[in-house]
Amino acid sequence: MTIHAYDEIYLSGAQNVLGHAVDFAVMSLNISYDDFGKAFAVSSVSKQFAIGNPRYVAGMNGCELAREVLAQVNFSYEDVEDAMYLDKSPEYWSGWALAFYQWYSSRSFMEILKTVPLSEIIRMYPVYHEMDITKFSDRLDEIFKEKYPFTRLRYKRDNINMSQKRLAEYSGVALRQIQLFEQRQRSINKASAVTLLKLSRALSCSMEELIEYQDID
Repeated sequence: MTIHAYDEIYLSGAQNVLGHAVDFAVMSLNISYDDFGKAFAVSSVSKQFAIGNPRYVAGMNGCELAREVLAQVNFSYEDVEDAMYLDKSPEYWSGWALAFYQWYSSRSFMEILKTVPLSEIIRMYPVYHEMDITKFSDRLDEIFKEKYPFTRLRYKRDNINMSQKRLAEYSGVALRQIQLFEQRQRSINKASAVTLLKLSRALSCSMEELIEYQDID
């Protein structure tokens, strides 16, 4: 069973908020796709959004969310009145789709946008916007596999330059078990919650970020 950071009943609203935030930032505030994507990724807003903090996924509109992101990173811009349109632009779709994929995959926004920048997501609009959103998610999973053809456990470990031996020492999880997880000879999805907790704490990430979703039936 897939683990998500917040209940699916909040997902549609979260997608709508992030969709309007991207549209407002790009179309009304004239901020480039990737400048806003990077600002969002490094802000605490993205971290709170990812865990379903009601203040961000339901307590403000997209324009307010965009302004808070820009304020947090001290991004200078010329403000305008709120603008949210019924017609959904490619910019809106990119934020809408991004929010879904983050919820679906439990990857951090930082990890997603580092691998697939917002400008690249927007370029996917002509092909994917009329498809089921899971097709977009499948494509992003493929991109991650192409760029990082190893497990999420190894990706997290490599990202902080930690050896398998050091991870075993820090986590208390046997070195051989870590090797089997990374070689896909043993599914980390079937590991005990205690093992996942030990590894996630040693890697400073969430347990969900170690799950291999493509392995789940």
